[in-house]
Amino acid sequence: MWIRALPKHFLRLALTIMLGGLLGATLVRLAPGFGVDERELDTRLNTQSIELLRQSHASQRNILGYYRGYLAGLFRGDLGVSTSLDRPVAELFAERLPVTLHSVGIGVAAGWLLGFLLALPAALFRWKAYEIFTAGLSGLFLSLPAAILGLGLVYAGGPASLAIALVVFPRVLQYARNILVQSAALPHVLAAHARGLHRTRVLLWHVLPNAAPLLFALAGISVSMAFGAAIPIEAICDYPGIGQLTWQAALSRDLPVLVNVTLLITVITLAANSLSDLASSAFVRQRI
Repeated sequence: MWIRALPKHFLRLALTIMLGGLLGATLVRLAPGFGVDERELDTRLNTQSIELLRQSHASQRNILGYYRGYLAGLFRGDLGVSTSLDRPVAELFAERLPVTLHSVGIGVAAGWLLGFLLALPAALFRWKAYEIFTAGLSGLFLSLPAAILGLGLVYAGGPASLAIALVVFPRVLQYARNILVQSAALPHVLAAHARGLHRTRVLLWHVLPNAAPLLFALAGISVSMAFGAAIPIEAICDYPGIGQLTWQAALSRDLPVLVNVTLLITVITLAANSLSDLASSAFVRQRI
């Protein structure tokens, strides 16, 4: 059944990705200061050189025409050339994407480990004081912007992945705790406790299987949260990843880089959510 739905699923993904790239390009085009090149302020340039700089941005002023040409190049494997760095975008991504994937991967894994381990006792024991503690802890870190966490890591000399983990873990803690507590309050789980089954067995055989689909969905969302947090964190920590490249491109209104970054984040977000949906569906079918 799910195999027949794959073509429709991939078509929806492709349309979403194309729309995400178009919206990203449109927002950059409508941003204040677009088309202004800081190199025009160089007093050593003459009028002809400044005019050539302005003409180099002329192809980007018509957003539909630019995006049509961008898609044509994309199908040929050409991501364009960065206007600020004067290098192919594909080359920049090949250098920086592994760095970001490494930091995001470690950050998501560490954030999930910390958040889930703190959420488990809430489902096992239901201590009021512990619930207040975890609620306060998650609320504290949720109130801290990713840029502030990154700045703290700069002073502490820690890795960017640790700041990403500190962004992910309070959300995992908050939602996983709620999911586990709701699953632990289901009638058949209460009946298992009444029969005298050990808490660990109840957790493994009754609570976690019921919570698994929602936890899979949370895992997909946490990946997109981590990538969103990586941009300010890598920029502040001077970490040579996609986040730092995005920040530099935003400052210089580098449309080719920004469109590709938007497309990349859209692809990763959709891929993570799709994988979590497939894993959740497969788990549910296996239980049935």
